[in-house]
Amino acid sequence: MKQSVFIIRNMDCPTEEALIRKRLGSVSGVAELAFNLVERRLTVTHTLADELPILGALRAVGMEAVPAVPVRSQSWSGEVGSTVQGVADRVAERPAVPGRTWMLMAVSGVTALAAEILAWTGADETSPAVVALALLSIATGGFGTLKKAWIALETLTLNMNFLMSIAMIGAVAIGEWPEAAVVIFLFALAELIETLSLERAKNAIRGLMAMTPEIAMVRLDNGEWTELAAAEVQVGQTVRVKPGERIPLDGVVTAGASAVNQAPITGESIPVEKALGDPVFAGTVNERGAFEFKVTANKGNSTLARIIQAVQEAQGQRAPTQRFVDQFARYYTPSVVVFAVLVTSVPPLFFGAAFLDWFYKALVMLVIACPCALVISTPVTVVSGLASAARRGILVKGGVHLENGRLIKAVALDKTGTLTHDRLVLTNIVSLGGRPADVLLQLAASVDAHSEHPVAAAIVAAWQTPANPVETKRPLLEAASFESLTGCGAKAVIEGSLYYVGNHRLVEELGICGPAVEKVLLQLEQEGKTVVVLTSEIEALCAFGVADTLRGHSAEAIRELHALGVASVMLTGDNQTTARAIAAMVGIDDARGNLLPEDKLAAIDELLARYGNVGMVGDGINDAPALAKASIGFAMGAAGTDTAIETADVALMDDDLRKLPAFIALSRATSRVLWQNISLGLGIKVVFFALALTGTATLWMAVFADMGASLLVVGNGLRLLTMSIEPKARP
Repeated sequence: MKQSVFIIRNMDCPTEEALIRKRLGSVSGVAELAFNLVERRLTVTHTLADELPILGALRAVGMEAVPAVPVRSQSWSGEVGSTVQGVADRVAERPAVPGRTWMLMAVSGVTALAAEILAWTGADETSPAVVALALLSIATGGFGTLKKAWIALETLTLNMNFLMSIAMIGAVAIGEWPEAAVVIFLFALAELIETLSLERAKNAIRGLMAMTPEIAMVRLDNGEWTELAAAEVQVGQTVRVKPGERIPLDGVVTAGASAVNQAPITGESIPVEKALGDPVFAGTVNERGAFEFKVTANKGNSTLARIIQAVQEAQGQRAPTQRFVDQFARYYTPSVVVFAVLVTSVPPLFFGAAFLDWFYKALVMLVIACPCALVISTPVTVVSGLASAARRGILVKGGVHLENGRLIKAVALDKTGTLTHDRLVLTNIVSLGGRPADVLLQLAASVDAHSEHPVAAAIVAAWQTPANPVETKRPLLEAASFESLTGCGAKAVIEGSLYYVGNHRLVEELGICGPAVEKVLLQLEQEGKTVVVLTSEIEALCAFGVADTLRGHSAEAIRELHALGVASVMLTGDNQTTARAIAAMVGIDDARGNLLPEDKLAAIDELLARYGNVGMVGDGINDAPALAKASIGFAMGAAGTDTAIETADVALMDDDLRKLPAFIALSRATSRVLWQNISLGLGIKVVFFALALTGTATLWMAVFADMGASLLVVGNGLRLLTMSIEPKARP
């Protein structure tokens, strides 16, 4: 199987999608079609030797297709995405509505209005002058509609162009020439306005692409600096960025320091300090200070490129409401046509009513029946929601996850790297013999300097990183005869005395764990700390508490989840005491410790049985089974991490857990807007059906109603781009 991608300039409505689907469905060798209306992109899975049969079929239904490149997989590959998008950008350089089209529309509008004015001032609606003006209006404004209607007739597709053309021809048949001209003009104008509205939704994503500079200042092998196109810069080269400039590529700082505005990637509102060894991302803004960085990913594989590709692919995945609306429209339009035929025939045949009156009412119903407003509202709303999430540093892998997020009733969270920093630090120093804390910390660090254990590294770092930044790195004492004590700690001789640094078990084995020492150790352990004790051969000298510290916003995020009515559960491999201590600090409802990966999977099964819809938050790798089993899997801290972006349903692009309740709140807002649009689209049609049956509604009024409904639902969907989404309790 191969996949070919096409950018189709004039595909911006479900009407064209249905036409293409029907035509390509008959091409031998075509297996699957995937549409992205907002990006005007069609992906065809096929077994054909080349793309010519596909291009021919598209031309046969009037589609202007530009071949892109084969898509090798369904992953969120930045390389493939950037190539496809390059073609899309070249197509997008053309204006959404060409100037020639606007000129023809102006002629159509003026001549349609002139025909109506002549009729209003007493001229016969079938007089040569009125007919000539109407024909000119139809030719300049309605040619495209009539052409699409003919294609629809050839393919036996009941679409909006066919319905509108029948209404126009019917109006001409009964002598309503001015009204026929106004109807076809208003319909064409509505389509143009709809195209412009969709262009705004697309620009929400294109705005991300524009954030990456095209030029980078690069150091050559001879040491000279020169400007190169960002696309030509290779991994490993050094790039320099001045204050106020956007960073052109992903990399790691090698010289200098600055503060960088990372909002386009992570959604963080406060600039992040960057120093030697810190990562930087393409598209972010250097606030102050010049620095140099080594490129770690080329332009097509940057974090921003992967985000753009992820959002674009997500646009092509239909959300549940969109699938419902598409199915509804499939049966709705033919049903209305049948109803219009009955309206035309039943009253005259069985009740002696005037045929022309009921024929006109049926034409009005055909105009009202156009389902475009109803169908187009869902993709616009979903794309707006996806773009809004991306701006907040929340990467959603499909409309289905965006919409289903509102259903989550409970969230399971890993501890390490999710609620905590996954970085052990020294939190407590408790002197047990009255000696100064600094002296005891230096002794413990001097012993642990020879150990590779993470707890030992935390103690050494605490000594060598003074609280006062003006101080220099503090020295270690010389340690002799170092020996690692497996499962207990280590020992070494310092200044002629033997010292031990180890855990609770070591103190007990040495026989120096008296009641006072036991009390201190128990208190630190109950706080969820890992306890290390410095001892001599005869007494315990100091207890150190080491812990993986909480992220700054973890407790706030849990409160916001609870405000939304979402329960919280911690699943961790740490011991139960530590799990309970951390849970108490952040306010989590249920803490479960000592869990292996298979235990976390079983816990998710249990939560699914209890709550129905459950989210799982983890690092995207160690918690993979639980993430896959949950209704929606969330990856924490995904910025710059290929694995997390590839595997998660939703990736939180920095380490701020508050993005989780923000996602759920956005999902609920998106769902509300979707159903508002469905109600608006159907409600307006119901009202005008009633007006048509009573003879109140005219053809041009029906077109205005259809155009108004389209603008209302598209505008309502676009509100998600600027809507303030704050997690709050359900009403």
